Amino acid sequence: MKLLHLDASALGQHSVSRELTAAIVARVAQEHPSLAINYRDLTAQPLPHWAPVVDAESEAAKLGQQVMDEFLAADVIVIGAPMYNFSIPSQLKAWIDRVLVAGQTFRYTENGPQGLAGGKRVIVASSRGGIYSSGPATSLDFQEAYLRTVLGFIGITDVHFIRAEGIAMGGEHKTKSIALAHDTIGNMVTKAA
Repeated sequence: MKLLHLDASALGQHSVSRELTAAIVARVAQEHPSLAINYRDLTAQPLPHWAPVVDAESEAAKLGQQVMDEFLAADVIVIGAPMYNFSIPSQLKAWIDRVLVAGQTFRYTENGPQGLAGGKRVIVASSRGGIYSSGPATSLDFQEAYLRTVLGFIGITDVHFIRAEGIAMGGEHKTKSIALAHDTIGNMVTKAA
């Protein structure tokens, strides 16, 4: 089995999503000792924002193909997706723009678009300063809805979210939220792996 591990937080060692993706990957590796892991830090090595590539031999084209190859080879994808201003970091959006490619991960048909990347499992480590999964701020959550939409568009419906919410609502709340996310990892990874 092959796993692609992506981190997109700009907070480095202070990142909750990075802490959670590391725990998820460690748990999957524990359950699958022969797991091959490919890691991409989208902040340390950011992808340039997408632009049409006219030269197939250009560095941009080669990088785009490398990102696509990593994605297509993966059976499981672990994504660290902190919520920035109700959505995802631009670094993660730049990666998404490299894997949503007509003819490779989806195609247009007479019956509408058809995803071509099905069969993969995605586990998203979501960190949020506030609480958006329930309560008055649910309508402001463009992070999870967006990720479910783009992944579903390319045929991936086996998507699991592990959330640490309210991490900016005080130290005690942050500690409890992170602990709850860690408690969730074992059960969810077992189901998703």
